[in-house]
Amino acid sequence: MNLIKNALRSRPAAVRFNDYPDAFIPELWANESIAILIENMVMGNLVYRDFSMQVASFGDTVNTRKPGEFKAKRKSAADSVTVQDNTATNVPVVLNQHLHTSFIIKDADQSKSFKDLVVEYLSPAMLSIAREVDLILGNQVYQFIGNGAGHLSGLDSNNAEDYMLDTREVLNTNKAYERGRSLVLTTKSETQLLKNSAFTAANQVGDDGTALREASLGRKFGFDIFMAQNQPYVASGASTTAGAINMAGGAAAGATSLTVDSFSAAIANGTWLTVAGDDTPLRVTGTTGGATPTAITVDRGLTTAVADNAVVTLYDPGAVNNTGGYAIGYDKEITVSGFSAAPKVGQLVTFGTAAGSAVYGIIDVNGTTGITLDRPLEAALSDSDAVNIGPPGNYNFAFHRNAIAMVSRPLALPMPGTGARAGSANYENITMRVVITYDGNKQGHLVTCDLLMGVKVLDAKLGAVMYG
Repeated sequence: MNLIKNALRSRPAAVRFNDYPDAFIPELWANESIAILIENMVMGNLVYRDFSMQVASFGDTVNTRKPGEFKAKRKSAADSVTVQDNTATNVPVVLNQHLHTSFIIKDADQSKSFKDLVVEYLSPAMLSIAREVDLILGNQVYQFIGNGAGHLSGLDSNNAEDYMLDTREVLNTNKAYERGRSLVLTTKSETQLLKNSAFTAANQVGDDGTALREASLGRKFGFDIFMAQNQPYVASGASTTAGAINMAGGAAAGATSLTVDSFSAAIANGTWLTVAGDDTPLRVTGTTGGATPTAITVDRGLTTAVADNAVVTLYDPGAVNNTGGYAIGYDKEITVSGFSAAPKVGQLVTFGTAAGSAVYGIIDVNGTTGITLDRPLEAALSDSDAVNIGPPGNYNFAFHRNAIAMVSRPLALPMPGTGARAGSANYENITMRVVITYDGNKQGHLVTCDLLMGVKVLDAKLGAVMYG
């Protein structure tokens, strides 16, 4: 990563700027900002990145390309070869993630060197954007919960190898490309893997003790392994309702209809649940019994057989609390009510009762009254719509680079004569803009660092969740 940083700082990657002869030269700020961003991202450096120099605005739709595939054909001695087109599919991506961090450099600080200003202002600002990018991308894991292995809150040092191999099997079964796979771990899951000597012992790893000294997991089982502090780990503490499986022989792996007892209130479609022994997130799509439910239908089959009397845990929904609801594309805080415990950053959430509604991740919370999502709303919400939160645990993300696209485009620079100093720089298919203006009221220079991007799942077969 230092090589990237040094390369950026030694030359402009691709810079557009207005020329100013002092420490506030936008070229320097833009180049430094992109260097710091790339240095501090985890997920942002692992997914497919698409960029062009065409200036864009928030809400624009651009196209990225999903690679096509060839298929081998048979021929006899008399046949001609079958010529195939290597066609790539255009995938539309909406540039609906405009991330920025702004700060004021007071007049008294203007005499500081550029290096000092970077340490005090720019580095923390860019770290905040890097974290936001990783939060957004890490929470895309929930769009792959149809491909899962392991058990929530079940990963430990003893079964870590089994969990990884089971996750590998999921990707292999889906025929995901073998080269270029990454596994991004939560902080807690990384700790469990590091406790397993098979991952760190020099005599097993063959690295002269580097893995143990550096707490580095490196490459194992075909995965380049990384820890990301913003990969979703959801602590327990949500309000729940418990019942039990009521099936003499238990429920088999693959079952979607579960006979239950011990519930004393109706269960709304869309509610998330777990079944002890299976311990994966399941969504209710139907019930029998009304106010005294006797059967539940879920959206996916059990991954593991469960026993009779296995505990069924429902995660109690809240509700949207906004008279006018929220329009499609809304990307700010959503006001909610009905939660006795605050939702968690990184927790999965869905809205309403439809079985196929979009699954989001929460990237910010405001106590029990507000949540912010990993991406703008894909469907409008009405007041009192259910807010269905998912179960706790670790959601580790195994994926090939082409599973997700992060599409970046440059933002327009301010027009000359507006009093704004501005520059943008791009490197490795990502771009940052820096705009500097003077704020007379606050007696200092206002610096805004921002980037425009969109995120899109390209191929659901190329990713999987390793529950832990």
